[in-house]
Amino acid sequence: MATGPKADRGTGNAAFVALQRRGVIAIPADMRKRHHLDEPGAQVELVERGDGVIELRPHLPHPADQQWFWTERWQRMEREADEDVASGRVSTHESGEDFLAHLDGLGAES
Repeated sequence: MATGPKADRGTGNAAFVALQRRGVIAIPADMRKRHHLDEPGAQVELVERGDGVIELRPHLPHPADQQWFWTERWQRMEREADEDVASGRVSTHESGEDFLAHLDGLGAES
């Protein structure tokens, strides 16, 4: 991939990339990382504006600050919690004091 010098065009960084066979372009690694395009499921929206400018807009299946929720570990814990709720292994409390008393009781059982 041939890239030219980066230039600020008033909106941030810019780079020149070569258009490869079959219309393929490679987004520079630093831009992919900065916009989280190296994350699984990341996509780029291609928009052709009326003034002839072609824009690439990064899109993630989930906002970057919520990616932790979609990790396999967290989803496994969510499924475990759903199973607990479905099987009735939960308790409800009328107040914060009742909840804390319940927790104290759990500690005393150990």
